[in-house]
This record gives sequence, C-alpha cells and structure tokens, in this order.
Amino acid sequence: MKPISFQYTITIPESAIDQLNHVNNVTYVQWIQDVAEKHWKTKTSEEIRNKVGWVVLDHFIEYKRPSFKGEKLILKTWIENYGNIKSQRCTEIFRESDNKMVVKAKTTWCLIDLKTQKPTRITPEITQPYFE
Repeated sequence: MKPISFQYTITIPESAIDQLNHVNNVTYVQWIQDVAEKHWKTKTSEEIRNKVGWVVLDHFIEYKRPSFKGEKLILKTWIENYGNIKSQRCTEIFRESDNKMVVKAKTTWCLIDLKTQKPTRITPEITQPYFE
C-alpha cells in the first residue's frame, strides 16, 4: 500500500522568529504537530476523533537550513508505517521559493482511547483512508 500524503503552505509569521532572526526550532515541532493534526482531521470522521486520539512518543528532527520571516513553507506529511498501537509519520518542510528542504522529521505516535487515556488498537477503519 502506498501512503497518501497531505500538504499545505504557510507564511512564516514574526512570532516564529527567534533572536537569531530565523524560525525557532520549537516552532518547527509545533508545525510538525499541526500538519499531522490537519491530516488526521481531513481523513477521519468526527465520530472517530471523538473516540480516539494520538500522543507523541518521540520526534526525530533534522534541521537542514534556516527559514525566515515572510517566506512561504510547504509542510508535507504522510504515514510511513503502523503497528498495533503505534504509527510512524514523516514530515518534510520545504521553502516554496526554491523547493529546498528546511526540515525533515519522523514522529512516532501512539493511538489512545480518549476516555481511558490508554493505548488502543489501530483498526483498518483508521488506517484505510491514508493509503492507496
């Protein structure tokens, strides 16, 4: 099965800039979570989202080059693989003007039952919309 990717474009706001005049590393982590959440919301029903959710187990992030206020970035994500309760999601962030990669990340997520806050099984109902 081939993963179906999701992407959108943002313009870097002043609030993302640190004392070195480029995007703060913590901001990239937020954007990685934001694009994952948007992908989740576009592919799942409200009924599913009211029962289960995801928590991050780890992030592995490679910062390739800086980005700056006003630049447009393309955030792209897809699910690389999944098991019983865990899923690994890839994210790439590119500068729109030259298509150069700014950030590359892999995040391990765990599916949880929202009532019990405990890990729960990833079912085909959850994975099917993300793969061709």
